[in-house]
Amino acid sequence: MNFASRATAISPFLAMAYGEKATELEEQGHDVIRLNLGEPDFGAPSAVIEASKRALETAQFPYTSALGMPQLRKAIADFYAAKHGVSIDASRVVVTAGASAALLLSSAALVESGDNVILGDPSYPCNRRFLNAFGADVTLVPTSAEDNFQLTLNQVIEHWQPNTKGVLIASPANPTGTAICPNELKAIGEFCQSKQGFLIVDEIYLDLSLDTHNAIDAGLSTRSSPQSALGFNSLEDTIIVINSFSKYFGMTGWRLGWCVVPEPMISVVEKLSQNLFICPSTLSQQAALACFTPEALTQCENNRQTLNTRASTVISAINDMGLHIDALPDGAFYAYINIEKTGLTAMTFCDILLKEYHVALTPGNDFGDHNANNYVRLSFATDIERLTEGLKRLKRFVEVQSG
Repeated sequence: MNFASRATAISPFLAMAYGEKATELEEQGHDVIRLNLGEPDFGAPSAVIEASKRALETAQFPYTSALGMPQLRKAIADFYAAKHGVSIDASRVVVTAGASAALLLSSAALVESGDNVILGDPSYPCNRRFLNAFGADVTLVPTSAEDNFQLTLNQVIEHWQPNTKGVLIASPANPTGTAICPNELKAIGEFCQSKQGFLIVDEIYLDLSLDTHNAIDAGLSTRSSPQSALGFNSLEDTIIVINSFSKYFGMTGWRLGWCVVPEPMISVVEKLSQNLFICPSTLSQQAALACFTPEALTQCENNRQTLNTRASTVISAINDMGLHIDALPDGAFYAYINIEKTGLTAMTFCDILLKEYHVALTPGNDFGDHNANNYVRLSFATDIERLTEGLKRLKRFVEVQSG
């Protein structure tokens, strides 16, 4: 049997691979602390759980529109207005089977073989895989801590080629948790617009903003909170925004997300969704309507504050053990840690830490090539007691490596 080149060329997703190694150790009886995956431990809001129970009282779960339930699309649009002061027409909201499906549909709609798309390095690895699957060539542009590990307008201009179709930016980003300056994002969008290109903005961590700069580094307290790209009304024919119920709403396994697309793109995405997915899960959509109740939103905000506490714990502990976070996170639940002082590569660092100290992290090699061997990602989406124990083990490991 011969497999397609897109399947054989793809590299393993290391965050998942280290999760499998952790499972093997657990099966051997070891107590493994998993700080490798970006999966919030708080789960779906109680109101969502109750809504799903009520929905299960009926046996009727028919296909919905390929674009999602109209009432859920409206609820998402209303959420943008209430939380972000952004007015969008519900017709532009496309409900998908997770943010992954939103990126897959966007890639299918926007790129073809031979097209080029610009991404920053480091960045979430699966984003480039979606583009590659539809024949696009991805240019990974090295970013720096000085620029918050985000692309700049000058970099986009420098790397734009005759076959470049657009740019993909995540803000706040995985693995760094850092957000792009709103003015820089708008300038990049305007440049893409001038080139008749697109700008995809992955905002799945947008509502998990953190207060790390105010709480920890007063010198950086003037940095603005992450903002939705949908606030740039002049760019609504250029920008596609991706979001998800997985992070802020804690609904990872429910596989539900959405994208907000320009008006001319609605019918294109609808046809693609009809053919590739038929529709998102009806049960998940019915339950997700409860995300926008006052009860659920209060619970989500409480969870965000819990992440703030964890972020402070992590940053203090990393500094105490002599390692460094070159750019503090603005959102999400990640710390991108510079391990250069240990003299170990990221893969070796993570291998020894897991094997001997039973703590799972993700090597920077998962997220790009530029300086990847000098960084590891720690996810603090776990209980504070387990997180604290994991940090203690990490400190002992670093002390041994430092002599």
